[in-house]
Amino acid sequence: MSSHREAPEISKDPVADSSDLYAFVSPDNPDTVTLIANYVPLQGPASGPNFYEFGDDVLYEIHIDNNGDGKPDVTYQFSFTTTVSDPSTFLYNTGPITSLTSSSWNRKQTYTVTRLDSRGRSTELGRNLACPPCNIGPLSTPDYPALAQAAVHSIGPGRSVFAGQRAEGFYVDLGSIFDLGDLRPFANLHNTFNIPGLTLNAGPGVNNTDNVNVHSIAIQVPKSELTHEGWTGTAVDNPCAVIGVWTTASRRKVRILGSSPGEETETGPYVQVSRLGNPLFNEVIVPMAEKDEWNGRTPDGDSKYAARVEHPELAGLLPVLYPGVFPNLAAFNTSGAARADLAAVLLTGIPAGVVSGFQNYTGKVQADMLRLNTAIAPSSSPNILGVVGGDLAGFPNGRRVSDDVVTIELRAIAGVTLPLVDSAFTADGAASVVTDGLLPSSVGNGYLSTFPYLGVPYSGFNAP
Repeated sequence: MSSHREAPEISKDPVADSSDLYAFVSPDNPDTVTLIANYVPLQGPASGPNFYEFGDDVLYEIHIDNNGDGKPDVTYQFSFTTTVSDPSTFLYNTGPITSLTSSSWNRKQTYTVTRLDSRGRSTELGRNLACPPCNIGPLSTPDYPALAQAAVHSIGPGRSVFAGQRAEGFYVDLGSIFDLGDLRPFANLHNTFNIPGLTLNAGPGVNNTDNVNVHSIAIQVPKSELTHEGWTGTAVDNPCAVIGVWTTASRRKVRILGSSPGEETETGPYVQVSRLGNPLFNEVIVPMAEKDEWNGRTPDGDSKYAARVEHPELAGLLPVLYPGVFPNLAAFNTSGAARADLAAVLLTGIPAGVVSGFQNYTGKVQADMLRLNTAIAPSSSPNILGVVGGDLAGFPNGRRVSDDVVTIELRAIAGVTLPLVDSAFTADGAASVVTDGLLPSSVGNGYLSTFPYLGVPYSGFNAP
């Protein structure tokens, strides 16, 4: 979660594993949109001597659809190059790293950013841009925030980019959710399946993604570079205001291992091996036998998964896991009716008229994309429950780094959004309170108020 190790094959390939995607109007620069794609999930900070990095053999991309066909109209490509300064040492660094050009830093990584458009035009926005090192400890990286800030690069008017290690900002109680949905705050209500001697007691949530790092690709660009025909208006109901966003990672089609140890060659076209749009889509919607296939597909073919969205497995499980707690949801499930609310949130965007003053509808093409209405200004008082909490600038209107997407999606699946499209349905009381029990304060290294927004990575020396 939200897409960490979510499919069998990609769980074996962490440098290509897209773990989280964010898209939001930048609160400190509201004429721009910030896009953040995280990779290499669940990094233990104390990971020497081989610290984490992007893959030189992976093509990372962030795609934007601005005309509702589920195909990219704008793509930002990121390709990385690693350089070893001193091949005679086993060390990542041989002294304090005090700058991005420090001679004591032995394994530096740089990258190129290229923008593609639907007309086939390719524009290189930056080359040989430096990544920061990993946060090793007080001797090796004595002023890490300064190193990270030096790795924020300007790549043209209104554009900033960063690629490097960050603190994991996604908070989730993985241990409870994958123990048959045993949400700790409501564990006393959970079905014990008549297991002898087992008693479940309610308690606070546990953030299993605290004290781990990720590698982030973050880019901030003017809205006009993303929207249809460069639209920059303020009319929320204008279709040109809405963009769809997803990220992918691709590898060369052929990998040949040489006869000498460590020798290998990669060739052929790139083949997509990972993708991510909405949080938790592949995680909890797509069945296990189809997860690897989903990672290789493009969003315009996602009508294949519509039935899974309209009849989600988790919605059917909740009344079983929590007997008597979700009677209205159980009755709705028995009726066989489709979840039009979830189909709108995840596959088409929410049309105008469903939520007052809001829409992020991209059209009839069903596609898993993170949809952002760029005309909605950042909130002065953000609510971590986003649109469900009355904050139209939050998920599922894009996704901000602190949005509580686990609680939002749990409540949506439990039925809290169903009355928006079915006035005959009354959500169970539990639907509006179900949660895994975590808040942004559960993140040890908190968020930044400015780009790149995710916090300083956890130090290897200080790792528990």
